[in-house]
Amino acid sequence: MKARVKWVEGMAFVGESGSGHAVVMDGSPEFGGRNLGVRPMEMLLLGMGGCTAFDVVLILRKGREPVTDCVVELDAERAETDPKVFTRIHVRYVVSGLGLDPAKVERAIKLSAEKYCSASVMLGATAEITHAFEIVDERVAEA
Repeated sequence: MKARVKWVEGMAFVGESGSGHAVVMDGSPEFGGRNLGVRPMEMLLLGMGGCTAFDVVLILRKGREPVTDCVVELDAERAETDPKVFTRIHVRYVVSGLGLDPAKVERAIKLSAEKYCSASVMLGATAEITHAFEIVDERVAEA
């Protein structure tokens, strides 16, 4: 896997992934940025959210669970002093589907957290990571 980050101006950077996608990162005005893009540490948190959401949806689909949506909300705290690592991350999943089995949703989240999501495992080296989930039953929503 490769990535490239190029300084644009001020404190703005463009990150390019090996798969050919780009994203703008910028700092806050207090550090010379113009607030043009996501902060680099926010990017790490987004990466973790994307990684675990991907896993949960894939695991549920492989288990033939009728998943229709997955939203992952992350709430993180950072250390007060440099290097200001993440110290706590709470991950809340809102998984929608047609009669999803709560035990299978819980299992998918656990497998992602402990086995498949590299971002979660890496960030878990410095942060206490907690999980919660809610299931939205699409059958009830349609009725």
